[in-house]
Amino acid sequence: MTNVLKSRKMLWLDLRDYVTIAIGLFIYSMAVTCFMLPYQITTGGLTGIAIIIYYATHGAIEIQTTYFVINALLLIVAVKILGWKFCLKTIYAVLVLTFLLWWMQRVVVDENGKFPHIVGEDQAFMACVIGACLEGIALSICFLSNGSTGGTDIIAAIVNKYKEISLGTMLMLLDFVIISSCYFIFHDWRRVVFGFATLIISNVTLDYVMNRTRQSVLFFIITEKFNEIGDNILKTGRGVTVLNGKGWYTKSERPVLMVLAKQRESINILRLIKMIDSNAFVSMSKVSGVFGEGFDVIKGK
Repeated sequence: MTNVLKSRKMLWLDLRDYVTIAIGLFIYSMAVTCFMLPYQITTGGLTGIAIIIYYATHGAIEIQTTYFVINALLLIVAVKILGWKFCLKTIYAVLVLTFLLWWMQRVVVDENGKFPHIVGEDQAFMACVIGACLEGIALSICFLSNGSTGGTDIIAAIVNKYKEISLGTMLMLLDFVIISSCYFIFHDWRRVVFGFATLIISNVTLDYVMNRTRQSVLFFIITEKFNEIGDNILKTGRGVTVLNGKGWYTKSERPVLMVLAKQRESINILRLIKMIDSNAFVSMSKVSGVFGEGFDVIKGK
């Protein structure tokens, strides 16, 4: 029975991941179609290559076509080198994003087949900021669900397997080449600057969202009323660990309560401690990446 429950739980978690990845990709396709394409802004990754080819061919080759074809070729290689387990959610993401990019363009374009300038005709930088923020949020949603949009991620993962080059360094080099190459299409350095601004803003947003969702706090509590405080913290749904402590000055033994909680729960815990023992010694520090029951689930590809 236990194995059946575990299997059902894993199935539910996988299903939730796939739904969440689709939501993230919807936001990503909206960012590209509503804010990048209309203002001729190039982003990083394979989507950036697709945008460059789109404008180089004057729209003859749509971005979803380039995105799908290159990803398909990369995934054939990746499956042989990295295995199916790594590529399963990536294949799903590529298929979903290909469809969403196609569908979103049909929804957004006007009756003349042109992309409307949503934030104004001369507001390219504003479009860059909004689009980059949406892109960062979308990617963080996908990554938090153990997903990937493929493209340069696959190239970086393959290179990382055989060479002493980190994923971050490889992705940065690829993005630099992709965004810089848009100059040969637009012959406008502003487009290159906007491209790099998009890359920086989306990465900052990505890091902020991912770290924010994983932000937790660690309490160390020294108090004479440790039994009462410990019992009341347990009632909030958080666990309490008792450590053996000894004051160096007093040479007396005293239990130390250790509590891990979500950042949003910290105010309630502090109020609870103050109500029971306003003289308690409390140390609170921020921690990230807490995994286990009641916190994040450890995910592996």
